Amino acid sequence: MSPRRNSPRRRGPAAEPPRELTDERTRRGIEGVQQWQDGDWMVRSIFGGAAVKTYLCPGCMQQIRPGVAHVVAWPVDGSGDLTDRRHWHTGCWKARDRRSPGVERSRNAPRYG
Repeated sequence: MSPRRNSPRRRGPAAEPPRELTDERTRRGIEGVQQWQDGDWMVRSIFGGAAVKTYLCPGCMQQIRPGVAHVVAWPVDGSGDLTDRRHWHTGCWKARDRRSPGVERSRNAPRYG
């Protein structure tokens, strides 16, 4: 059995130092590029404490209330602007390839047709 290592391993000289978790980085969330059937998307995870506004999820057409962790996604290609960002429930974002497109209807509209 090997002895337990209590101290962190030393990094090599070429390794970059870990990024500090500043207030701004916490508020903005952690982002990365994800590939989906409809293209590449920049996706940012928003922590519950950083979610302070109410948004409408395009996947389920339900509200994302303040304090609920969610994701923000926008196309990577750069053709869009800030209006192309959409706030999604995390589960709705992950299941969006398996869902049919959400259709908004008024209460009196027929369900089919």
